[in-house]
Amino acid sequence: MVTIGFPYSGVVWREAWPRAMANFVAACRTTGARMLFIDNLYMYGPQTTPLVETMPFSDCDLKPAARAAATRLWMAAAATGEARVAAPRAPDFYGPGVGLSFLGDTSIGKLAQGKAAVFVGSPDVLHDYAYVPDVARAATTLLDAPDSAFGQAWHMPCAPTRTTRDILQIAADTLGVKLRISAMPAWMLGPSAVFSPFLRELKEMRFQWDRPYLVDASRFKAAFWSDVTPFETGVPATALAFRADSNQKL
Repeated sequence: MVTIGFPYSGVVWREAWPRAMANFVAACRTTGARMLFIDNLYMYGPQTTPLVETMPFSDCDLKPAARAAATRLWMAAAATGEARVAAPRAPDFYGPGVGLSFLGDTSIGKLAQGKAAVFVGSPDVLHDYAYVPDVARAATTLLDAPDSAFGQAWHMPCAPTRTTRDILQIAADTLGVKLRISAMPAWMLGPSAVFSPFLRELKEMRFQWDRPYLVDASRFKAAFWSDVTPFETGVPATALAFRADSNQKL
């Protein structure tokens, strides 16, 4: 199972992802091992409809293009029988102990400290999030699946779509605090990127936050399972984990 990551830099990704995937495919070809590649949805680029596995890839910017190039490598190898690869794809994720997330340290983590949640983008746009324990369950399901489940991508199921504000409200209610959000609209990423390398990297990904970001996981649900963790369960568990961590640091 491949779960690696690289520094969040389009320039790094442009070189690192295709090279890494070529090496993984070569290893599969040599050893005959199956590969499960935990993937994201960047390769689709800007879309206006729910994301499905059959959508064409985008080469619009550095990070989407890098993920698209890596994906084409393993798909070509799978198509010729050189490697057995499956790629479960998840949108933004969250869960207990997951700090590097839009629902992590800077948002639910801040609420757990009694501070305003910080969010880049509009918290009022519908956006799908995957709960990390559900991601792990989906990965385990595919690892146990027959070879017929390989050679393709699978969108991981998520709880029914909500806005980020709705989700953060659940966290605030769990923590017994008033919901306060310090949000930076997606259109401000351009001007702000001048002063922040991280925001500069987020700029090309603003399409995730300036429109509804919806994932169609109907294929996975039909083939395996659909009983994902509801936000009413996952968000309180996440919020309380952040509070416990915050209290330990006092």
